[in-house]
Amino acid sequence: LQNMVSSFRVSELQVLLGFAGRNKSGRKHDLLMRALHLLKSGCSPAVQIKIRELYRRRYPRTIEGLSDLSAIKPAAFNLDSSSSPVEPDLAVAGIHPLPSTSVTPQSPSSPVSSVLLQDTKPHFEMQQPSPPIPPVHPDVQLKSLPFYDVLDVLIKPTSLVQSSIQRFQEKFFIFALTPQQVREICISRDFLPGGRRDYTVQVQLRLCLAETSCPQEDNYPNSLCIKVNGKLFPLPGYAPPPKNGIEQKRPGRPLNITSLVRLSSAVPNQISISWASEIGKNYSMSVYLVRQLTSAMLLQRLKMKGIRNPDHSRALIKEKLTADPDSEIATTSLRVSLMCPLGKMRLTIPCRAVTCTHLQCFDAALYLQMNEKKPTWICPVCDKKAAYESLILDGLFMEILNECSDVDEIKFQEDGSWCPMRPKKEAVKVSSPQCTKIESSSVVSKPCSVTVASEVNKRKVDVIDLTVESSSDEEEDPPAKRKCIFMSEIHGSPTKGVLMYQPSTARVPSVTTVDAAAIPPSLTDYPVPFHHPPISSISSDLPG
Repeated sequence: LQNMVSSFRVSELQVLLGFAGRNKSGRKHDLLMRALHLLKSGCSPAVQIKIRELYRRRYPRTIEGLSDLSAIKPAAFNLDSSSSPVEPDLAVAGIHPLPSTSVTPQSPSSPVSSVLLQDTKPHFEMQQPSPPIPPVHPDVQLKSLPFYDVLDVLIKPTSLVQSSIQRFQEKFFIFALTPQQVREICISRDFLPGGRRDYTVQVQLRLCLAETSCPQEDNYPNSLCIKVNGKLFPLPGYAPPPKNGIEQKRPGRPLNITSLVRLSSAVPNQISISWASEIGKNYSMSVYLVRQLTSAMLLQRLKMKGIRNPDHSRALIKEKLTADPDSEIATTSLRVSLMCPLGKMRLTIPCRAVTCTHLQCFDAALYLQMNEKKPTWICPVCDKKAAYESLILDGLFMEILNECSDVDEIKFQEDGSWCPMRPKKEAVKVSSPQCTKIESSSVVSKPCSVTVASEVNKRKVDVIDLTVESSSDEEEDPPAKRKCIFMSEIHGSPTKGVLMYQPSTARVPSVTTVDAAAIPPSLTDYPVPFHHPPISSISSDLPG
């Protein structure tokens, strides 16, 4: 009985301890210690019967004795020659097949069979006891895939059982499609660019660890090789390069085997899986009929789930900004960006996972498109898991985006309110490039005093730099250079030292001749003809 209990998994130990009225929570080691202590302290006959029952359920009796094998061989292996149904023959082994029974024949002469045989070699039970056999159909649950809807189970999770002590193992499985399933696959065919064809309804093969404690992710055994109807199925992606001479495992993902499946209800399909066995690791395979979804469909489903009430987010803001009495530092406001961290563009559909603690949102459409290409389901803000099921559309951010269209950042206050964070504008944009390009430095408006001319003298380095650097093309085109800035009197203080040109009512302004001493010597030597004649003589050019 101790050996039986020692071979139990967590689920069996919990059933046993629950039956005996003991605590069934904790890790496997604790459960095992409790169960063994129950045995040592002398358990009732009912508990002993329960242990045997659980053991029988955990390890179904294998076919013992060669006489039994010889009795079953003709029943199981003459399917090649006869077209009679399999069910009557299976009664010999006491196995009741399911509509899509997984198949594991060991004899190469029997491609179709629905009986699980241990081995057909006569010496297998003589020298050593066979290792404990995992259940044919373990109670394995696979993690749901957001981009696939399961329409039907073709082969339910089935153990990849070791049949010998050799390293490389091989198992055969068979499934058949109904006429309705064949029709669904055929009408879903989509022609893609480049002459490729793809099906949105697919036959999907999934492999995972035969672990029943929680939903399993796709996981490949070592040295995996899959054949569908005798044709090798290429595994997706690239195997990572060997590390220290050890072969690295491929990342697991679901396998779309539709292209190699016989789309006929008359002919069954055979899958051959070979792998390298690992001590202490059992794997499970299953086949499903699925419909592939697009990111647009998932976005539509997300919108149909509804928008999270803005009060949820306001409560979260208040909670984050509530002063902690033990802390010396108090957060009084939170700055949040309205730009998506994925696309660096303004959010359109603000979304985050309920499992995340931050307020920052990302764009739902972009996030789903990225996971459609490579499903990682990692939050781009905090790098934690953000599964599709946990995504929500944030109502508060929706309101903010609708109310302010010209702001990229906002600030939340302690009471849950928010205000836009606009960039600080410069006081007066006087120092624009056009202002510094005033060539007619000797044209001074009447209201200006001579101090302006002296200011120009002080800042003559600026004027020289700007004019000397002008290219010869600009010199040939004088009108482009003669831009004058018109400013009102009220801007008096910021424009100190900037020459102003105030036109009178007439097109030609009245211009005073300024003393030559006020003009910097560098300007009088300037080669452009514009500077040589006296200013009063060129006033007729100004209207042009």
